[in-house]
Amino acid sequence: MVGLQGSGKSTWVARHLAATHAVVSKDHWPNARRREARQRRVVAELLDAGARVVVDNTSPSRVDRAPLIAAARTAGVPVRAVWVDTPVEVCLARNQAREGRARVPVRGLLGTRSRLVPPTRDEGFAHVDVVRPPR
Repeated sequence: MVGLQGSGKSTWVARHLAATHAVVSKDHWPNARRREARQRRVVAELLDAGARVVVDNTSPSRVDRAPLIAAARTAGVPVRAVWVDTPVEVCLARNQAREGRARVPVRGLLGTRSRLVPPTRDEGFAHVDVVRPPR
C-alpha cells in the first residue's frame, strides 16, 4: 500500500485484502522500538511460510518500499503496489476527525506528502494499481 495518512489505505485493505492476506502494519506495534526492523522480519517470516501479505503503511518513497520488494523477490513472489491517491485536503479532514493516537500531527502528514513518490513498475512491482476516492 502507498498513500498518505487518512487516504483510505486501511479501509481499502479491510474491504479487499484482509480476508485473503496477512495484514502487517507498523501501527500494530505503536510502542515497539525498531518498528521498521520488526516489520521486515514479520514480512519475511510470513512470506517464507507461504502467506499472502499486505503491508498497510504509507510507504511514500522508493527507499521505503525497496526492502519490501526485496523480501518478496527473495521469497519468489510477485509484488503489487496499490497507491491510494487521495487529495491531501481530504486526508487532512479525515485525520482531523480521528481521535487519540490515531490522529497524526499535521506536520507528519504534510511531511509524508513531501516525500511521496508514486510507485512505478521499474521499482520491481509486477503491477501498480491506483485507487482514487469517488468525487
